[in-house]
This record gives sequence, C-alpha cells and structure tokens, in this order.
Amino acid sequence: MVKEEKQENRGSVEFQVFSFTNKIRKLASHLELHKKDFSSERGLRRLLGKRQRLLAYLAKKNRVRYKKLISQLDIREK
Repeated sequence: MVKEEKQENRGSVEFQVFSFTNKIRKLASHLELHKKDFSSERGLRRLLGKRQRLLAYLAKKNRVRYKKLISQLDIREK
C-alpha cells in the first residue's frame, strides 16, 4: 500500500496523511471503549484538522494524487 511505496520519503504529503490516518483509526477505536477520555478526543480532533489541511493542500496542488490517495485510504472526500 502507500506505506511500502513511500517508505523512503517520510516527508511526503501522502506518507503524512497515511500516518495521520493510522493514528486516527487507533484513537477512534480507543475512544469507542473509553467514551469519557476527553484528552484523547482532543488529540483526535487535532489530528483530523492536520489531515484535513494536508488533504486540502494536496487537492489544490495535484488533484490526481489526491484522488488516488483518498481511494487507497478509503476516506471520504470533503
């Protein structure tokens, strides 16, 4: 997937979005068990915002790479 492809380039937008998506999924599953963990919820919101800004940047700069990335990661388009 994207991780194997971008192993050497950890600074790329695709790798950063992939990394944020993994963290978001882990935090979301944690919050399903621990509903009152508000500090983790705040961290989740920060990660969502960072990922959203990176995706907006990528959509503006290169629409083809953006479409490919959101289809690979199975995330919704805004």
